Amino acid sequence: MEKTLERILADSKANEGNLISILQDIEEAFGYIPENAVNWFASNLDINPSVFYGIATFYAQFHLKPRGKNIITSCCGTACHVRGAERLYNTARLELKLGEDQDTTEDGEFTLEKVACLGTCSMAPVMIIGNKMQAKMTSDKVIKDIAMLRKDKK
Repeated sequence: MEKTLERILADSKANEGNLISILQDIEEAFGYIPENAVNWFASNLDINPSVFYGIATFYAQFHLKPRGKNIITSCCGTACHVRGAERLYNTARLELKLGEDQDTTEDGEFTLEKVACLGTCSMAPVMIIGNKMQAKMTSDKVIKDIAMLRKDKK
């Protein structure tokens, strides 16, 4: 890990990067922002770790926990909400056997997340499952799409 962090720091210095670009590089390298990476950069740049966490928690592009190989994103904007987004989200939670405070499956295969809006209101309710936008979703479609991703894994 340290070699990767050293490379990110060197690239940042060479390209006049900033804290956001450093966090983007960390996220790209590890799939999330590990606490020890934040502490390493905070120490090497003499910046309080809370500055990194302030940025990382402000922007939705950053994740502080490992994410699954397959990301399922549920739109919960107004149009999707009115058309049953919460039911679809709960269907996915049940299908993935996620606990109440859990968003990634134990095997690391799936992460389920909510977003405020995907900007596709005319196709509501909408989910992104395995990098594919799925319009006019139903609970049956959610179950089938998750089953297909599981099948592809095998």
